[in-house]
Amino acid sequence: MENTSRDRSIITSKGSERDEESEVAKALLLNGNGEARVAKAKSKVDWEVPRKLLHSSIGFLTVYLYLSRGDAKIVVYTLWSALCVIAPADYIRLKYPSFARVYERHLGFLMRESERTTTNGVIWYIIGVNFALTFYPLDVATVSILILSWADTAASTIGRLWAGHWGLYTPRLPSRLSLLPFLPGQLKHCLTLPLAPRKSLAGFIAASFTGACIALGFWGRVAPVPLRVERGDVSWLWDEGIVGSGGFSGWLGLGVITIFASVVSGVAEALDLGSLDDNLTLPIISGGCLWAFLKVLGLVSRIWINT
Repeated sequence: MENTSRDRSIITSKGSERDEESEVAKALLLNGNGEARVAKAKSKVDWEVPRKLLHSSIGFLTVYLYLSRGDAKIVVYTLWSALCVIAPADYIRLKYPSFARVYERHLGFLMRESERTTTNGVIWYIIGVNFALTFYPLDVATVSILILSWADTAASTIGRLWAGHWGLYTPRLPSRLSLLPFLPGQLKHCLTLPLAPRKSLAGFIAASFTGACIALGFWGRVAPVPLRVERGDVSWLWDEGIVGSGGFSGWLGLGVITIFASVVSGVAEALDLGSLDDNLTLPIISGGCLWAFLKVLGLVSRIWINT
């Protein structure tokens, strides 16, 4: 009996040793000189393809509604109606596991893993979009929704592609961004914006570039639709500049707006506002900044023209 037990322990020991050796063999590769090197295992990247397709498609729908005779009020009412169904369903999902299993079986492919125990991002998306459509001029609201739809997607995709798939180095953004870095000591630290620690420089550049393309393409080509101009839905026109104020027309105005939209898009996408979802904050912050900037340009234009 003792010999049998000893034999079994030896076999088990050898089996575990073989398992360990096989794991080591997986981690070690031989180069051309017969020297062992450690293989860097690529982490699997979750591209969230269905979610990103839905996220991006909203932008194309927004452009279509702007170019057609779509009424912003009807869109807002429709989204609020949808929210009246989605929000209670999400509450029940979080409250009752049996319903959650059915919900996730059909719609789980559109959810992030973190959303399985928190509020669905679609709810914040609808609130953010409706806020922009309700309180901002239509062209500014449209651009803010496009930034949410396309710039956010570009930042996430490029960030994961650059660091996760290609394995290339991209530095993380600083934890805080100083608005006025030339100010002295304590005052400089007071005027800072918190940035999310997970955001990368590659994602920031992607969001900024996409935001610039959105502003350039929208106000350069899409915005001056005769129907929208007649309704007063456009804040800037190529020939007139800032509507109602004049000035900053042509390439000068479009260039200034494009550069500002680029900065706003990158910074707004990278902001860390605690537990607030970026589907809520991105259209509100980007739209608010663009609207305020256009107001400032209008004020500068009036002063410039009067002098």
